[in-house]
Amino acid sequence: MSDNCDLTMAEQIETRIAVLIPCYNEELTIPKVVRDFRQALPKAVVYVYDNNSRDRTCDVARTAGAVIGFENMQGKGNVIRRMFADIEADIYVIVDGDDTYDAAAAPRLVSLLCENQLDMVNARRMSDERDAYRAGHRFGNKLLSGMIHVIFGDRCRDVLSGYRVLSRRFVKSFPALTQGFDIEAELTIHALELNMPITEVDAAYKARPEGSVSKLRTYRDGVRICWTIFHLLKEERPLRFFGIIFLTLALFSAAIGVPIFMTYFETGLVPRFPTAVLATGMMLPEFHEPSLRPRARYRDAWPSRSKAHAIS
Repeated sequence: MSDNCDLTMAEQIETRIAVLIPCYNEELTIPKVVRDFRQALPKAVVYVYDNNSRDRTCDVARTAGAVIGFENMQGKGNVIRRMFADIEADIYVIVDGDDTYDAAAAPRLVSLLCENQLDMVNARRMSDERDAYRAGHRFGNKLLSGMIHVIFGDRCRDVLSGYRVLSRRFVKSFPALTQGFDIEAELTIHALELNMPITEVDAAYKARPEGSVSKLRTYRDGVRICWTIFHLLKEERPLRFFGIIFLTLALFSAAIGVPIFMTYFETGLVPRFPTAVLATGMMLPEFHEPSLRPRARYRDAWPSRSKAHAIS
């Protein structure tokens, strides 16, 4: 791929470019998406992989000029995994089939990947339309992106973007462990954790056309993405993961244990210690009330070493 990437944009038409569009019930929008990307990247092959759609997604996509594939396991992550395994190309453009991303930006993203020998160019979504994001999605994206920035680095600001360009090296080395919409987070974390050469550029983002329905469920998929982040943290950085757990439990124990101990200490009340502990002769803490001091209280309950010898 490196030889092709040194060529001018006019010569890059010989580079194999694949546009990957995972789809589920996108009959209304997929024809326009296919036509737009065929126009933006005339030499690219547009692939639409259907994920058990119940409408005419396959028929209208084929009519628009796409190569059709299928994946029966439900979930965007499963479709992406299948496409990565099936499709051979030098450059991979991933985009959703909902007609929310700007196909005209594709040549710029591909050129940037080639000219700078990058493994990923992420399209950061920019929009002034209020309807472009459903209620809670903008906040959720910032929250999840912030988590990834703190843990893995901040070279990618829009970690959940569904529009990005990838190198062949990236695609063929990507493990693809997730099954649903958390695939975008996994793609980003994979690049950040391996310190791959990546960049991010702004790209226009718009609301879905009227009548088109998003498949993303805010709370369920948000929880799933959080779980993916924690799982990848455990796998990629176990010391930090278990260190955070240890510190959390230690602070929780201190928050509960210290007030209880101070209450006993200030009131002079002594908790009942197990006989096995007292038999060891452990030095128990002295309290303010002499009559309630543990040693004074329990000293006479046990015969001294000399008395025990005399009795024997």
